[in-house]
Amino acid sequence: MSYRQITVFGGSGFLGREIVRRLAGDGAAVRVAVRHPERASFLAEIGAPDLITTVHADVWDEATVGPAVEGSDAVINTVGHYVERGGATFEAIHGQGAMHVASASATAGVRRLVHISGIGADPSSESPYVRARAIGERLVQEAFPAATILRPGVMFGPEDTFFNRLASLARVMPVLPLFGTGDVRLQPVYVGDIAEAVAKALAIEAAKGKLYELGGPRAYTYKALLQLVLRELGRKRLLMPVPYFVWELLAASMAPLPNRPISRDQVMLMKRDNVVGPDALSFGELGLAPRSVEEILPSYLGRRAARPAR
Repeated sequence: MSYRQITVFGGSGFLGREIVRRLAGDGAAVRVAVRHPERASFLAEIGAPDLITTVHADVWDEATVGPAVEGSDAVINTVGHYVERGGATFEAIHGQGAMHVASASATAGVRRLVHISGIGADPSSESPYVRARAIGERLVQEAFPAATILRPGVMFGPEDTFFNRLASLARVMPVLPLFGTGDVRLQPVYVGDIAEAVAKALAIEAAKGKLYELGGPRAYTYKALLQLVLRELGRKRLLMPVPYFVWELLAASMAPLPNRPISRDQVMLMKRDNVVGPDALSFGELGLAPRSVEEILPSYLGRRAARPAR
């Protein structure tokens, strides 16, 4: 890549730190824009110290976004969350926040912008999270028409909150609840492959103004993924169907908690398949081949020794 300076918003998060590692590995100077730079000091350990710097920026505080992108050749926005807290609503972060990054990038003359969204983004969805993702995509495209939008599926990797959480439950609970009958389909994608897709999107002109849906090589039912986790752990557990209305009641009862384990939006997300669309651009158009759950999962979960994930 011919980018001297790249700004990554949310660069200390699960996906963000993988992107920072990938770009710094190519020799790019990476500016990590986060709300709490002091909490991102660990990033200096993943690359040459002189290549990675941190700055304060909050995507829903527009005044902090412009200085973070100033002098950058490329910008990547990975900021996102699944639970609304106070003023950090889905609309503020995924909608207005995304627009702030795109608008500031356009004003600063940034050459390339990569915006991270999510599979299933839909402006007509009943889910505020899914609607906000779609609104954010539209606002980004309006402010920065050449932006590349990436929609990952459920991401996994050594520090994920998906398989690790399922494994934690499987270790202590004799019965594991399913969402409905567990037949909703997911297409988990390795976080390292999303970082590789970001780097490729920056490197090729053909990715300008395009939208890609990025899932792993195979779709699974939620039940099948639980069974896969149990095999890795060497455990046997009863899988119990739980109607969605029970999950909705549970989420509603936990709504007042500051760190609730499940939200109404998360339940809504588990009602719909989360897979790459049949006509969507994907890894193949970027010249990449994603790795499978079976290839990566043993490297950080379960009883079997395996080679470290690439």
